[in-house]
Amino acid sequence: MNTGKYIFAQLIEFLPQRIFDRIVMKYEGNKYVKHFTCWNQLLVMMFGQLSNRDSLRDLTSIISAHSNKAYHLGFGKNVTRSNLAKVNERREPRIFEEFAYHMIDIARRKRIYKEFEIEGKVFAFDSTTIDLCLSVFWWAKFCRTKAGIKMHTLYEIQTDIPTFIHITEAKVHDQRAMDEIPYEQGLTMCLTKDTLT
Repeated sequence: MNTGKYIFAQLIEFLPQRIFDRIVMKYEGNKYVKHFTCWNQLLVMMFGQLSNRDSLRDLTSIISAHSNKAYHLGFGKNVTRSNLAKVNERREPRIFEEFAYHMIDIARRKRIYKEFEIEGKVFAFDSTTIDLCLSVFWWAKFCRTKAGIKMHTLYEIQTDIPTFIHITEAKVHDQRAMDEIPYEQGLTMCLTKDTLT
């Protein structure tokens, strides 16, 4: 058992920070930033996801309760709800999208197994609707009393890993979202019943 580092700190050692820094430089994500960098933001949001936080208030409260550990977890100093909300709103989302696809590519290469043998690559395409609060996300209204977005996902069967994610308004049908898929040569597509109707 490693007593020198927190589990979260051990997990983030697997992230290729040099690749992330290169992407940040590409989009000038840390321009004029003194304290709370894109890397700090990534780690804070990952911690929130892994610890099942429900909101930014919930997340910053738990970080504040363990403020003496924040530096060792890579959060930087003084993570406030207003600061976190501001960077989530203003920073270039393509930084995190590009890094996510880089990590997906690494995971796909590591997860290939030979039990499912079909010539070429086999993918499944489906979507799920994520409900949102209508009074907060008024721009995502899709019926009289509901708001939501739809996450269309291309899933590689051989590796058990999603390879492409496209987020739209909830009313967008899968067939329209399929136009955005970056098709690969030799691809075989499995569609769900909902996608076809």
